Amino acid sequence: MEDRHEARLSLPIEGMTCASCATRIERVLQKQEGIAEAAVNFASGKAAVAFDANRTNADSLVQAIERAGFRVPPKIQRLSIGGMTCATCAGRIEKVLVRQPGVVSAQVNLASEVASIAMTPGATDAGALIHAVEKAGFQAQVALSSAAEREARDRVEAARSRREFSMLIGSGVLTVPLIAPMVLMPFGYQWMLPAWAQLALAAPVQLVAGARFHTGAFSALRSKSANMDVLVAIGTTAAFALSLVLMTTGGHVYFEGAAAVITFVRLGKWLESRAKQGTSKAIRALMELRPEIARVRRDGREIEVPPETVGRGEIVVVRPGERVPVDGRIVEGISQLDESLLTGESLPQSKDVGDDVTGGSVNGDGLLAIKATKVGDESTLAQIVSMVEDAQASKAPIQKTVDRISEVFVPVVVVVAALSLAGWLAVGISVEVAVVNAVSVLVIACPCALGLATPAALMVGTGAAARAGILIKDALALEKTHEVNMVVFDKTGTLTEGKPEVREILAKDESALLTLVAAVQRGSEHPLAAAILRAAAERELAMPSVSDFKALPGKGVSATVAEQRVYVGSPRLLSELGHSEGQWLERSTELERQGMTVMWIVADLEVLGGIAVGDKPRPEARDALAALAAEGIETIMLTGDNRLAAEAIASNLGVRRVIAEVLPAEKAEEVAKFQGEGYVVAMVGDGVNDAPALAAADVGFAMGAGSDVAMHTAGITLMRPQPSLVADAISVSRATTRKIRQNLFWAFAYNTIGIPLAALGFLSPMVAGAVMALSSVSVLGNALLLRRWKPTICKLEAQS
Repeated sequence: MEDRHEARLSLPIEGMTCASCATRIERVLQKQEGIAEAAVNFASGKAAVAFDANRTNADSLVQAIERAGFRVPPKIQRLSIGGMTCATCAGRIEKVLVRQPGVVSAQVNLASEVASIAMTPGATDAGALIHAVEKAGFQAQVALSSAAEREARDRVEAARSRREFSMLIGSGVLTVPLIAPMVLMPFGYQWMLPAWAQLALAAPVQLVAGARFHTGAFSALRSKSANMDVLVAIGTTAAFALSLVLMTTGGHVYFEGAAAVITFVRLGKWLESRAKQGTSKAIRALMELRPEIARVRRDGREIEVPPETVGRGEIVVVRPGERVPVDGRIVEGISQLDESLLTGESLPQSKDVGDDVTGGSVNGDGLLAIKATKVGDESTLAQIVSMVEDAQASKAPIQKTVDRISEVFVPVVVVVAALSLAGWLAVGISVEVAVVNAVSVLVIACPCALGLATPAALMVGTGAAARAGILIKDALALEKTHEVNMVVFDKTGTLTEGKPEVREILAKDESALLTLVAAVQRGSEHPLAAAILRAAAERELAMPSVSDFKALPGKGVSATVAEQRVYVGSPRLLSELGHSEGQWLERSTELERQGMTVMWIVADLEVLGGIAVGDKPRPEARDALAALAAEGIETIMLTGDNRLAAEAIASNLGVRRVIAEVLPAEKAEEVAKFQGEGYVVAMVGDGVNDAPALAAADVGFAMGAGSDVAMHTAGITLMRPQPSLVADAISVSRATTRKIRQNLFWAFAYNTIGIPLAALGFLSPMVAGAVMALSSVSVLGNALLLRRWKPTICKLEAQS
């Protein structure tokens, strides 16, 4: 009898719309070979499967689910990688990881030294991935996330940096006497150490300080690939071995070249690691926002616990001057909170009972009791950190081209060095000069600069954006944003404050009509519904119960109240029901011209009246639109509101073009029309009804105060509901893209100019090594200049 190896698996499933979908997936899974049990929970969106691992596997189950028309989102595993020296290493690790069972994709960021692996849930685990990376000659461990673990990693990094610096100092002390004669020669000083003294100084540099390059080269060659270590190891070993041979013949030795290359490259690597820490400064600043303790009320007393142990619904006490440990709602106290590091808003925000607060913000002078609503990975701060890390781990489209070049770069350089050697020998130059020139070719080539050009700029750019309250989902969104030449704005909650108020009621009995409408609108989340409910609460109206509530997208809502069918909605809905404004036409038109929205109420096929609701434009909206126009970017208002109200708001704000009375599905069609006209379109919205347009646009901008659906659909999330951040997002995208292009230009320039000069004998190995070290450091230094980018609000504060 065949051995049975039972395994259990929980798979997240996307695309289920009802319980019948869950039933269908269960049937599909139960038909697969080796399945013992399959249960799909529609509410949780997960499938629990028990199966015989000898007869099927996780990949097969996922494929069966996807053939049925659903999707199993990949699990993202992040690994910290050690031992990489250049872009070729990163490419090699990516290839190793992608070959592992169940791995869908892998991206390795050389700048952050983190691998992001998308894999089929249950098909493999972190241990198998770590083993594969280590087998390829690198170090790997699960990327840590908690504050304490990150501090531990920082300590390890600091210790490694100290060791590297000590090795650099030792190598430098031994190398200075070797290169001093060459440096002093132009000033008339002619002296040279004897060959045995040079050997004594150079041997420790070659064998000890250079050991990291030799072991790295061995690992790379064993894996049938090549990287920067191979170039340095071959070049320095050739120069060192040639010098040993020349010692026996009494010729000029080149120990100083081998030692100088190792020392300069080590110096470059040390400076590079220091610069890398600067690129991740924004992430570190965000992580430091969460306090180490939370003060929780339990069993009638306050106790101090780690923030990650706070449960949803628990009461957290925050004293004046302390950081808020969790997301929550104030249940006691009044204060002002500084949210500047989370949202970029420089002024403290007043908070009262019932207001939401965000973990990481700083409490002012009030004592607050907060009911935790989002804890752990659900918190806003955790999501911000995750989004910024994901953006920094992603690869810009241009980086994929660079990766392909990096794959063949080292072999090509080795071939060029061999051709240089053969060419010089062919024209009768001595073996010693030919070898030295070939060594110069090997050591000047710099794949590191190519590998760091894009990710370094991306990390600094997304970090600078995050500090300003702009969260960029991935490198593609950032790269696309700089091309935007049209921005389409939703009206409500985007250009207006999204807090409409009831201004006028068109009815004989205002209270009766407001009571009826408030009862119907209790089931709606639209801002206009909130205005109705606030007005009813202010008048202390008692609302009757309703049944059979239905949302009519882009038109309104309906429900049954006291056995009569009631419709509340736009003039479009009124027209579809076969009615007109009647006696209120003139007044409603006047109200719409003033920028108000009139919703109409129909019950039992009779028009009962209308309610005019007005919303204020955001104070900074006009300046934000003017800033976009100054950059040559066209702005458009796209709204489901009536034309007269929309045009009144647009005229006030300076919007030249208005498209009104558009249904949610039609918004996406309008965006597609603009794209068809050749525009690169950004869509800015905050509601569920904006999600289709956000997805259709080249770049979607979601207001942070808006719905979760909008934020998940958009490529960029604005943490403050300020239209001015749209111009800032485009500005930081353009600045980052410029840095990427500058870095790539310099990286290619170094190599395309340096390699031929070295091959032609114009550069010694010592100079070549220094140039190689300089190339990586200069690329990182150029990327770090992005930290000087400032959003509009900071520029205005500096001017005032």
